[in-house]
This record gives sequence, C-alpha cells and structure tokens, in this order.
Amino acid sequence: MLAGGMMLTPLLILTTRPGEAAHVWAFSLPAACLAVFGIVLWKLFRSSSTITLSIQEGGVIVLMSWIVVMLFSAWPFVSVLGLPFSRAFFESVSGWTTTGLSVVDVSKADSIILLWRSIIQLAGGAGLAIIMMSAILGPTGVGISSAEGRSDQLVPHVRRSARLVLIIYSCYAAAGTLAYWIAGMTPFDAVNHAFCAVSTGGFSTRSESIGYWNSTAIEAVTLPLMFLGNLSFVTAWFLWRGRLRTVVSNGEVRVLVVLIPSAAAAMFFLTCQAIYPQLDQSIRAALFETVSAITTTGYSTVSYGNWNAFGIMLLIILMLVGGGTCATAGGIKQFRVYLMFKLVIWEIRRHLMPRTTVLESPVWEGDHRVHVDDARVRQVAVFVFLYLVTYACGVLILCACGYGLRESLFEFASAIGTVGLSVGVTSAEMPDAALWAEILVMFLGRLEFIVVIVSVLKLGRDGRVVLARTPKGT
Repeated sequence: MLAGGMMLTPLLILTTRPGEAAHVWAFSLPAACLAVFGIVLWKLFRSSSTITLSIQEGGVIVLMSWIVVMLFSAWPFVSVLGLPFSRAFFESVSGWTTTGLSVVDVSKADSIILLWRSIIQLAGGAGLAIIMMSAILGPTGVGISSAEGRSDQLVPHVRRSARLVLIIYSCYAAAGTLAYWIAGMTPFDAVNHAFCAVSTGGFSTRSESIGYWNSTAIEAVTLPLMFLGNLSFVTAWFLWRGRLRTVVSNGEVRVLVVLIPSAAAAMFFLTCQAIYPQLDQSIRAALFETVSAITTTGYSTVSYGNWNAFGIMLLIILMLVGGGTCATAGGIKQFRVYLMFKLVIWEIRRHLMPRTTVLESPVWEGDHRVHVDDARVRQVAVFVFLYLVTYACGVLILCACGYGLRESLFEFASAIGTVGLSVGVTSAEMPDAALWAEILVMFLGRLEFIVVIVSVLKLGRDGRVVLARTPKGT
C-alpha cells in the first residue's frame, strides 16, 4: 500500500510540465494494483498479536517485499520508454538497490521518468518501505529492519528510531536540494541529484553525470552529501547530536580518514596529474572519483577511457571496500575491512606474546566498546568469502560475454558494490547473461548475501512443510 502511494509522487511534476500528462496511467495503474494487493493482504492477515518476528521471518518479508516492489516499479519504464521487460527490470533494480548503473538514455527520457528514477533511489537508500513498515508494525519491525541491514537502532524504541532516520534523511535531501540550486543547478536537477547523492545512488539527469556542469561549487556540494550518505545512521545520529568524540572513535570513520586522503593522493600523482594538465582539474578529479567510489555513490566528473591501469585498479579496490554498515552504501563494508585489519594486528601480537597471555580484542561500535568473539570473526570471514567468490564468478561471466578483463573487473565491482561507475559495459545492448548477472548481484549486494540465502531456504523449507500437510486430491 505504501509503495503504491509512492508511485503517484512523480505525478507532482505535472504541475510544472503538463505536457507529460499522457504518462499518468503508466504510474496510476501499477500504483492501484499495489494498493489493492496491499489492502487484500492487510484484510486477510492483519493480526492484533504482538509477536516479534525472528530475523529469518523478517528476511522473508524483506525479500518478497523488495521483489514485488521492484517488479511493479519497472512498469513505467516499459510504458513510457518502451523498454523490454528485462531492461526495465534492470533499471528498477538498479534504482532500488541504489546502484546507479543504467540502460536508459537520459538525454531522451521525459522528466517524469528521470524523477521516478531518483525517487526509487531515495526510497531504496534508506530501505524506506521497510523502515515505514517497521514504524507501523512496532515490535515486529525489529526482525524486518535487521534483515534489511538496519540491525542498529538509534533509540531502543523501533518506531521512534525509524522516525529519526526519516527526519535525518529528509533533512539531508532538503539541504542538498537547496545547496545544489544555489550552486547553479535548475530546481529539477537539484532535486534529482540531491535525492541520488544522499542515497549514494548516482542516477543523474545528464549523461555526463556531475561532469556536465564542470563546476567546483557543485562538486563541493556533492562531496559532503556523498560522505553523509556513506555514514551509518547511528554515526549520523551521533554527529547530529554533536557527539564528535564518539564519531571519531568509530572504526569506519577512521578507515575513511586514512583511506580517502591516501587514495586521492595516489590517484593524483599516479593517474590524474598526467591526464589533466590543469592542477585544479586533476586535484578535483582525484578527490571526487575517490570519494564517489568509496561511498558507492557512482557520480563522476570524468570518463575513464584514458585512465591508466593504476587508476582503474584503485577504483576497483575502493568499490570492493564499499561504504558504511547500516548505511545507504554497498560493498564489503568499511567496518568489516577495519575488523579484518585489527584481526591481523591482534594475530601478530598474539604470536609475539607468551602463550599464557590473554589478549583483549575490543572495537568501537557506535558508542559501545565491544569485544570481538570467534562467532563475529566467522561471520565476517564467510561474508567476505562469498562476496569475493561471487565477484570472481561475475567477472568470468562478463568475460565469457566478450568483454575484456579490465572492463569486466571494473563493471562487476561496480554492480556488486552497488556503486554505479561504468566503463561502458552496461548498456541497453548488453547480452542477457551479463544483464541478469548484474541484476542478481545488485540485489545480493543491497540486501547482503546471508539474508537472501537464508530467506530463500526458509521459503523452500516452509513450502515443503505446507505441501506435506495438504491432503492429497485438494
């Protein structure tokens, strides 16, 4: 029901662009279908009980909700642009997962479609549909939000935590829109780019992305929006309340403090300085592309056709590392990388100490100092292994489709990390095998592997139980 209401929001643009009124049915029909479907489910399964859902049960709801909403969100791309279903579904998945890879020619697309792309990225970035479900469902929302990747609550009460996330997120978008407008964008461009910057999505109204404006002011607005979108909502809440010491002690923030300056400096000296003759342009390109890759936003100011192997490989590494945990970003996640680095240090220290020495292994999560146990290490190891194996398989698929190794490594790192930077592989003409491989990993990268795998297995197991209980002949 909520998703159906959201599908009507692009129609607001008709107040300024009445010439696009012919597209009303492309949004109102799927919105009506979703609303009716939601009302029927609400009437059939509404319960007054206060049973708290498990993570597995929340995962099933998240999986089915996202798939249904993504399918209906592809409807306008088919109706308005005439895209084949596979391409329309790709665009929908890329939007909801905040990836930003696109098969749409934005120079020929109507404004209502461009706004729709930005809206689904804004909603997908915060898991907006799931957060609103959590706010409505109360205690059951813990299982849903945890399965969607929001395991940390800003405050103990789920409804209030969801409300605070929406307030923070809305303020980001509003401030970004105003700042872009002041920096020189039109109001329409400002709204679209603010929505996609804070969601670390990267859809743009221009085929050249942020590079279309070639403006230091616009890039200066985009950088903090990408950084804020990269932060977990818990860290953003501490920053909002002025608790800077807590923010600085966060492992993910420390990773950013080290990684962004060092990567940008390396990018400047070893790649950009030789390509762009003007000093300010090379500095801007090095810094902007670094932040865009590590935050998985996917905005760009330059093309990568003339970049050397070092610059391309550095971007691939940054895209694989990804953004913050419980944020709008994708990738392996900075906290996992930070934890693996700490594990290396602890293991070296353990070998240098006497065997009887007991070593502590604390890390900061939010404002809590927690000790890392073997179960946590195992979870991180399993996730990283699955992530890299999936990445390797995807690269092989792209290579099998005829793309070069350099292009395949870059494009699939962008897809699985929900980044959106591209070297030209992703297009409306790409082979179906490559297209569906990217669709799958965008979905896995957004909801994370274990949740999807466990949810699918639970659906299969529960389905077998239901079939076993059904009398034969019915």
